[in-house]
Amino acid sequence: MIKVSNKDLRSVFWRSFALQGAFNYERMQNIGYCYSMIPIIKRLYNEKKDQADSLVRHLEIFNTTPAVVPTIMGITAAMEEENANNENFDEQSINAVKASLMGPLAGIGDSIFWGTLRIIAAGIGVSIAKDGSVFGPILFLLIYNIPNFLVRIFGLKLGYQVGVNSLERIQKEGLMDKIMSVATIIGLSVVGGMVATMLSISTPLELKISGAEIVVQDILDQILPKMLPLIFTFVIYRLIKRVSITWLTIGIIVFGILMHAIGIL
Repeated sequence: MIKVSNKDLRSVFWRSFALQGAFNYERMQNIGYCYSMIPIIKRLYNEKKDQADSLVRHLEIFNTTPAVVPTIMGITAAMEEENANNENFDEQSINAVKASLMGPLAGIGDSIFWGTLRIIAAGIGVSIAKDGSVFGPILFLLIYNIPNFLVRIFGLKLGYQVGVNSLERIQKEGLMDKIMSVATIIGLSVVGGMVATMLSISTPLELKISGAEIVVQDILDQILPKMLPLIFTFVIYRLIKRVSITWLTIGIIVFGILMHAIGIL
C-alpha cells in the first residue's frame, strides 16, 4: 500500500503559499492548488498517465481563503491516497468534495482573517507606528501571521487524518454516493447564493398602459426575485462551453455598456 509521508505533507504546506501566484479569472487558484499537490501525486502514482490524470483533476476551478486551503489539501491528499490504493474508488468524488468545502470554508476564513484578524492587527500596528515605533508593523505581521501559520499547519494535518480515518469507513458502508450527492447539493447551493447576492442586474424600463405606469422590474420581482441575474447565469453557463473566457469577458463588458446606454439595463 502506497502511503503519503510527512515529508510530502511538508512540501504541500510550503507550496500552498504560492496558491495565488498564478491566479486567473477563468479557474482562479487552480494552478496554485495543482502545484501544491504535485508532491502527493508523485508519491502515489508511478504511471505517467495516472499522474497526468491527477494533475488535470486538480486544474479544475478552485477558490477559497488561502489560510484554510491546507485543510482541503489534507483531505484531498487522503482521497488521492485512497484512489491510488483502491481501484474501485470514485475519483470524481475528489473534486466534488473540494467544491463542497471551498465555499463554506471561504466564508469562515474571510470572516476570521480578512474581516476580523487583519483589521485588529492593523489597528494595533498603526496605533503603535504613529508614535514612530518600528515595532508597529512588526506587531501587525506577528498578530496576523502567527494564527495564519497555525491554521495552515494544523489544518493540513487534521484534514489528512480525518480523510484517512474516514475514507475506509465510507467505502465499507457505501456512503460515497450519499457524500457525492450532498457535495453536489452544497456546491450548487453556494453557486445559487453567489448569483443572488453578488450579481446585480436590473432594468429601469417603465411601460405606460391606459395611463398607468408599469415598472417592469417590479413585475419580474413578483414572478421570481433575481430573475435577470439567474437568466444571465444560465446564458453564460451555456456559452462558457463554446466561447473562450477572454472573449466572453469582453462580450459581457460590451453588452453591459450597450444595454445601459439604450436604457434597458
